[in-house]
Amino acid sequence: MATDASRRREAAAELENHDTRLPRRFPAPDRARETSGVKFEKWQALGNDYLIVEAAELPFALTPARVRRLCARHVGIDSDGLLLLEPSEEPGFVARLRIFNPDGSEAELSGNGAREAIMYLRRRGWTSAETFALLTAAGEIRPRITSDTTCTVDMGRAKLRSRDFPTGGEDGAGRLEAAGCEWSFQHVSIGNPQCAIAVAGPDMLAALDLPALGPPVERHELFPHRTNVSWWTELEPGVIRARIFERGVGETLSSGTGATGAAVAYVLQGRDSPVTVRLDGGELEVEVEEDLHVNLTGWAVPVYRGELSDDLIEELHATE
Repeated sequence: MATDASRRREAAAELENHDTRLPRRFPAPDRARETSGVKFEKWQALGNDYLIVEAAELPFALTPARVRRLCARHVGIDSDGLLLLEPSEEPGFVARLRIFNPDGSEAELSGNGAREAIMYLRRRGWTSAETFALLTAAGEIRPRITSDTTCTVDMGRAKLRSRDFPTGGEDGAGRLEAAGCEWSFQHVSIGNPQCAIAVAGPDMLAALDLPALGPPVERHELFPHRTNVSWWTELEPGVIRARIFERGVGETLSSGTGATGAAVAYVLQGRDSPVTVRLDGGELEVEVEEDLHVNLTGWAVPVYRGELSDDLIEELHATE
């Protein structure tokens, strides 16, 4: 009579023989091919989501095509953009922040993206300071940490005249025609160009077809470098509602600089600061001083951490 031990040996031998007769569905792991991967985090602020990567993690340079692939909805990580962080070569800055749109273009500044980067730097130990400085393509920004999820960002002074609206006057006011509509607008430069358009009320704002209206305004000949667009209306004193069409992105749930542009336009009409800006993704508070110096307050939180697969890294290596 067979013992339990002998039965186990016979079963194991049969299983081994049976396994060798089956075709392999997947190749055996190639240990030599495995890499450490590229670590990233996904963050969001009022529904405006960014992929955050530290430059030291990347085995290749970021090109527009690689950024588009990483941000793609179905074959990438699906995000409104990418934030690249690296140590600054200039003294006095915790880090250098580069901001990329999902179409691969590089943005000068993003209010939501900046807050996400700021809170990431704090959580990941780049600094323990409550107040510090970041270097961006738009220049220096200075955040002040106010809680585990919120901060106030000194966005600098808004300008009404800039190279992004070269035919504009000192007041930045203008008119344009796009998609069969004529609009009065306020140009505001807050590290990036903003075109703020006031509308008559909440119902009119809700009825706007931004996917149709946004592109012709974004690419209007008045704006040689394209522009971000915010349509806004007053809800009550000190509170406005805005919808945002971002350059290189499309309509978004929120935009920090878009909210800033709308708030500056509102204050320029003689209204008081601070301004609460209600967006599809939530609320931001914008303080506009008499000299148009702007402080932006809001939250940002992590969504998840991840690691790019070896297969995707190989594809990105092969992408110019």
